[in-house]
Amino acid sequence: MSSHRIPEKCPFSPVSESAPPDADEATHLLQRSLQSSSYDTSLTKNAFLVDDLQYTPEEEGAVLRILDRRLMPCVLITTFVLNMDRTNNSNAISDNLPIDLGFDINVVNTATAMYSILFVMACLSGAIFAKIVGPARWIPILMFSWGLVTLAHVVITDKTGYLTVRCFIAITEGGVIPTTLVYLGAFYKSTELATRLAWFWGIQHVASAVSGLMASGLLRLRGTAGLEGWKWLFLVDGIITVIVAIGTWFYLPRSIGHMATKDGPRGRKPWLSRRQAQIAATRVIRDDASKRSYEKRVQWSDIKDTLTDFGVWGHLIITSIGQTPNTPMHTYLPTVIKSFNFSVSAANALTAPPYILQGIAMIAVVHHSDKVRERGYHGAFGAGWQLLGWIFLRSLPSSAGKGLKYAAAVMVASWPSTHPLNIAWLSENTGSVGKRTVASGMVIGAANIYGVWGSQIYRADDAPEFKRGNLVNIGFAGVAFALWLIQKAVYRIRNARNAAKVAQMTEVEVAREEELREVKGNRSPLFRFTT
Repeated sequence: MSSHRIPEKCPFSPVSESAPPDADEATHLLQRSLQSSSYDTSLTKNAFLVDDLQYTPEEEGAVLRILDRRLMPCVLITTFVLNMDRTNNSNAISDNLPIDLGFDINVVNTATAMYSILFVMACLSGAIFAKIVGPARWIPILMFSWGLVTLAHVVITDKTGYLTVRCFIAITEGGVIPTTLVYLGAFYKSTELATRLAWFWGIQHVASAVSGLMASGLLRLRGTAGLEGWKWLFLVDGIITVIVAIGTWFYLPRSIGHMATKDGPRGRKPWLSRRQAQIAATRVIRDDASKRSYEKRVQWSDIKDTLTDFGVWGHLIITSIGQTPNTPMHTYLPTVIKSFNFSVSAANALTAPPYILQGIAMIAVVHHSDKVRERGYHGAFGAGWQLLGWIFLRSLPSSAGKGLKYAAAVMVASWPSTHPLNIAWLSENTGSVGKRTVASGMVIGAANIYGVWGSQIYRADDAPEFKRGNLVNIGFAGVAFALWLIQKAVYRIRNARNAAKVAQMTEVEVAREEELREVKGNRSPLFRFTT
């Protein structure tokens, strides 16, 4: 039996464990904890918190399986649609979108840079808006919005139209990932989150593969109804996005409390019994006591604390440097493969294997990282894979066969992306919910700001082999490899310093620090960083 007790000073009234576990009473409890019509789930979640609740590992495992079976599929569908919509731009470029609209790839690069800047701004505000509106509401609102913008690609006819829709797609897509990170953190423990984030980003690679396969067929519709093939691609993707957004609005539960009620599209029966809801709420807070106030809105002190934490900045630098080569590769992968003497249709279809392989490799690396509780060396492994891939591609002579060139492209495009691993590492080392919220927005922003300079790596005068650009990619990948090892060393040093401080403290001082631990977060000498 799990008998760990949460520290006292809980501001919520725990539910008595002896009450009957029926859905009607759970519904009454949920309604009693909601305030007027505003979206505030802090009381909803913690109304099911029981400080001295005891449960077996089997009971906790059953709750986790329900979350994975009922909640995660919907979350994965939302990110699947997101990345399908983000990939279609590269598919459209391979179908001569720039030529149709009267410009060259340098304008595409400008649009990518503008997209990155606006995406970052949306990321920084997205997590904060999620706290106000509620993640379960903000996600479908954003989806519906970018679905409409995706459809708007059908009516553009020139450079101005293209730049405009790319700006609006960034504004509407930017907030969804940090919002999703905030949302998942309410249901999963820190030891479970990295693997779920690997699923989250893994399904994005599946979406990219599916987008390539869809494009190989839809681009053949060029001329049908007077539309270019790439407009058909945006039309179909936009319709799918709008439909999924509407379904998500009704399906996503707002909190653990809503999982214990009968509620429309989620089924005729509650996902969780009352006891299971208590386990779901209690286990997350036992893992991280700061989640008692998980729905608390971000304060200026949280922003200041985040901006002055050099550990957070280390993760942001790893992201912006390590992910930079993704911009030219993801923007021009179908075009690069087409330059190997493949047709437009074949080139888009051939983007599927590397995306699938990348998803598999990423999930395997992150899962092993969770299993052994190590982050730095696993991140360096992924960065090293990418480095070797770029060296392989860059070293091939112009006379190399298209099969060998494609193999090199597969190797570099299938590297196990370290982005979910970095986010999980950052999240578990922030120490407080407010700081984690701000840091989540910042790291997703950092994961897109690199598009400003990354969009300039592949230039028209370097096409089609991009020898100069690939040399730049080698430089970024090499620096990223070193940064992962440096970040691990920094956390080890901070742990050693904390241990030395605690060793010199009296029992009274340690007890006082225990009381302040939740407030101080990772600045407490009792905090231990994951390395």
